[in-house]
Amino acid sequence: MPASADDVFAWHARPGAFARLTPPWETADVLGVEGAFGTPGYRVSVRTKLVGPVGGTMVAEHPSFTPGREFRDVQRRGPFAYWEHTHRFLPDGPEASTLEDHIEFRLPLGPLGKLFGGGMVERRLAAMFAYRHAVTASDLRRHAAFRDRPRLRVAITGSRGLLGAELTHFLTCGGHRVRRLVRGDVPKATYDDGTESVPWNPNAAPPPELLAGCDAVVHLAGDNLADGRWTERKRRAIRDSRVTPTRLLAEAVAKAPNGPRVFLSGSAVGIYGDRGDEVLTEESAPGSGFLADVCREWEAAATPAADAGTRVALLRTGIVLTPRGGALAKQLPAFRAGGGAVLGDGTQWFAWVTSGDWVGAVHHALMTDAVRGPVNVTAPHPVTNGTFTETLARVLHRPALLRLPRSVLRVMFGAMADEALLTSLRAVPRKLLETGFVFDHADAEAALRYVLGCSRVTVPAP
Repeated sequence: MPASADDVFAWHARPGAFARLTPPWETADVLGVEGAFGTPGYRVSVRTKLVGPVGGTMVAEHPSFTPGREFRDVQRRGPFAYWEHTHRFLPDGPEASTLEDHIEFRLPLGPLGKLFGGGMVERRLAAMFAYRHAVTASDLRRHAAFRDRPRLRVAITGSRGLLGAELTHFLTCGGHRVRRLVRGDVPKATYDDGTESVPWNPNAAPPPELLAGCDAVVHLAGDNLADGRWTERKRRAIRDSRVTPTRLLAEAVAKAPNGPRVFLSGSAVGIYGDRGDEVLTEESAPGSGFLADVCREWEAAATPAADAGTRVALLRTGIVLTPRGGALAKQLPAFRAGGGAVLGDGTQWFAWVTSGDWVGAVHHALMTDAVRGPVNVTAPHPVTNGTFTETLARVLHRPALLRLPRSVLRVMFGAMADEALLTSLRAVPRKLLETGFVFDHADAEAALRYVLGCSRVTVPAP
């Protein structure tokens, strides 16, 4: 690990670590926490399907701790006949260490359970812990890159969404504080996740106290593009959920005394329109079409903050690869059933990024003064839809022999087919690369294997 044993232990001790360590292909929800981490008797209740056929609710207790060096999880109630997990943190120097996870378990039903489930459980655990170690190393490296900078208090909209949740957990694990701006009533917390939640009305001018004490704002809220057909009502929702809240937040940032110094606002590579084989950087002109028009208005709505001297970055995000949601999650059932298909003629370019690199890029934008204006949050090597389809099928060991022509896609998805599925966007992250951001996954096949748990993951060298 690219950090001291004490720092790696502290990362594990912070709220959000369990969520960061849960692979995107698995399900695990924290139901409750009793006690304080680092004290005997600390208990965590988790609803999980983490180990193949074994699922349900596990209650794990930490019976002992050696600060900075070791702690243990022992199942007190749950799906295993026995489970003990020892986390060891072994110093290798002032800025390096070895993380060792030692697990002993027994499945229910004795020899019968071992015969029918043991091999599957061991394979799942091997994939899961390879992922956990890679995430831990990556997060520690990214936080260490800014160790000389003070920790931030960051207000986040959309913090319970697909990307907002990952960003929240990443920041809390790094010692930053997060204020969730929550639409409607603030839900009652079942445990302390290291964040504070305050109510936010996206269609009203925020009160001054909403952003008081915040160093930065990350604005991610907006109607889900892929949820439903693009009727006129849906189009209005897509636009209105982005433009008006962004303008109101930007005005609040501009007016806040000693307020946020950084405003990161969501956007999308859809601003470039359908551009064929053209390589698209942040200097490329906006294109035409519904999404391009929405993105142009969306980005313009952040102008009040920039005019007031706040550093503003506009996160032009590509297709985010994660089985937790979005485009990849919608494709997986068909591909796993052997029904993967090329969309249209397959020549349209596909600008993608893993959710882990997206989180890292947003953190880089928060902490790097040189990052301002439009920022393409995409992997360095986009691929065509035909190549992506072939690659995903190969990773899943399934055929992908079908082709869905434009006419069929129009029937299935309406206007979304022409304006999203068949749009060619060969966007590249010039600004991120020029300011020193390092991607964990620049190759589409390696990225898919990583997010789907289809290969052993190599931990980057410190």
